[in-house]
Formats: sequence, structure tokens, C-alpha cells
Amino acid sequence: MAALIDTVAWVHLSEGRLLGARTRGREVFYIPGGKRNPGESDLEALLREVREELTVALVPETVEHLGTYTAQAHGQPEGTRVRMACYTADYRGELAASSEIEEIAWLGLADRHRTAPVDHLVFDELAAAGRLR
Repeated sequence: MAALIDTVAWVHLSEGRLLGARTRGREVFYIPGGKRNPGESDLEALLREVREELTVALVPETVEHLGTYTAQAHGQPEGTRVRMACYTADYRGELAASSEIEEIAWLGLADRHRTAPVDHLVFDELAAAGRLR
């Protein structure tokens, strides 16, 4: 049976661009988020990961599920899949790269190739809905 990496991600759009984060030592950008700890709900994992990576606090009552996407996991053996539950939410604080994050950037559709395969699905859906340019 193939391995499955179960993750959550924060889809944050501004002026037709999507916030991306690049981990130290990696070339591709990811939609901010990460793996849940044992026993954590999606909401708990999302709040923790975004706080750790971007130094902001998501507003829990504004969190909305956008969609769940599955694809080959970037940088993992063939057959290793990642499932990413994506959420939108308002936040408080100043966005800044923190912890293992080396760089954050606002990505447009032209930057799709600079992201992980599972992120391509989100880019495509947002572009089809006219939310990403």
C-alpha cells in the first residue's frame, strides 16, 4: 500500500496572487501549512502550522474549507501521495517567514511550475474560478 502524507494548508489570496512559502534548502514553494500532529484536528493543525511558519494568528471563526486535493508527494518516492485539506481564513499580525521557512512570496498562475504537484491542483482550480491571475 502506498504511503499517504496527510496535511492541511492555508490558501491566502491577495490581488489575484496566492501566498507561497519555501522551506530552507528546497527549491519549490508550497501553500503554507503542514502535517497534523497525532490527535490534532484540521483546525488545530492549521492554526499551529501557520503560526509557526508565518508568525500570524488565523481567526478561527473565519476558517472555511476550500477543498481537499491529492497528488504525488514532491520529493518523495513514486507512489507516495499527499492529501492536502485547504482552508481560507482571515488573520491577525504581520506575515513573516519563520521556523523552517526561508522565503514567502506572492505567486501568480505563471509561478505554478515553481510549486509542488498537489499545489498545481489548487492553482488550476483558483485560476478556473477567476481568483488567480
